[in-house]
Amino acid sequence: MTFLSQGALDGVTVCDLTQFESGPSCTMTLAWLGANVIKVEPPAGDQSRAASSDEPGVDSHYFMLLNANKQSITCNLKHEKGRELLRKLIEKSDIFIENFGPGVIERLGFSYEEVSKINPRIVYAQIKGFAPDGPYANYLSFDMIAQATGGAMSINGERDGRPLRSGVTVGDTGAGLHCVIGILAALYQRESTGRGQRVEVVMQEVVTNFARIAFASNAMFGEPAVRNGNASVIGSTAPSEAYPCKGGGPSDYCFIYSTRAGSRHWERLLEFIGRSDLATDPRFSTPRARYQNRDAIDEVISEWTRQHDKRSVMKMLGEAGIPAGAVFDTAEIAADPDMQRRGVIVTVDHKKRGAFTMPGWPVQMSDSHVPVTASPLLGEHTDAVCETFLGYAPDELHELHEQKAI
Repeated sequence: MTFLSQGALDGVTVCDLTQFESGPSCTMTLAWLGANVIKVEPPAGDQSRAASSDEPGVDSHYFMLLNANKQSITCNLKHEKGRELLRKLIEKSDIFIENFGPGVIERLGFSYEEVSKINPRIVYAQIKGFAPDGPYANYLSFDMIAQATGGAMSINGERDGRPLRSGVTVGDTGAGLHCVIGILAALYQRESTGRGQRVEVVMQEVVTNFARIAFASNAMFGEPAVRNGNASVIGSTAPSEAYPCKGGGPSDYCFIYSTRAGSRHWERLLEFIGRSDLATDPRFSTPRARYQNRDAIDEVISEWTRQHDKRSVMKMLGEAGIPAGAVFDTAEIAADPDMQRRGVIVTVDHKKRGAFTMPGWPVQMSDSHVPVTASPLLGEHTDAVCETFLGYAPDELHELHEQKAI
């Protein structure tokens, strides 16, 4: 079986030894760009197939959301025949990627040094929780650990409340997308050098990179950036809040923001809601003054937003040149016809679950388009990959099955 592609990375093969989210989000992105991603799983499968599954024996939605457009083969890396199969796959691959716990890939015999001996042109990518040469090298990590240690949780939440993790997985998927950037750069550099290289991404460090603006606060005020609710982490503008709207539901809010680079948004807002009398109020004369008096501003704006539903607030203010965004929940986004039209939300046909709606690839490219396909069943492509890509004869394939190497 050949995995058909119409994408920018057509002809690029990825040997994917990743699990859970950070690694699979990287390899799924490569697949959406047209790469032939061969997901190498132990006979029991990626642990996330069963994690949080609502139906025994059926892949979890979590797994399905992170493994679209891939092929799956099983390979027992504790068996010499399984390791031999992986070495054959490495020989023919352009990218090797893993995100096992500390030291696991080295114990299996597939360190960067060993893999580059097999294929000097391969781009060898790793995603780890902490720097392999740092003080936390042997510590396990997940998304929320990265958010805690990378600085994000310290600035997320209400000023007087406890630190909160973001509802989006910036540590996991953020690390995966940073890894994609490094891989693509390494592939490009290989065109001039003829050799591959190692790409290392650390989840803690990725979160710190995402938190760059908080370091401006640190520099400005000479102390750690603080949690600031929905206000800017620099603490210099108002309004900057999710305001309650008609309906009263958990997501019936609209976020309204005014730039700290002047007063034009504030003045437009006052005019639109019929409160131009506040334009000359000294409490609101500058962005900094407005921030210091934000409670009074929030009261004025909330009185107006409660009279309208969130979509109307967004539409009215947006058309008036005022930054505003309705708080859309996941169900509203999944049903959004324009998101569907652009392929940001897609519906795929899964072999066991049937129609499944999920986010697609959000980057639009004029000359690269790869239709989104459902995640593979465990080992669905083992025989096809071994026969057509690796060149195993039918009797050799039968022997691998008999010996439980695949």
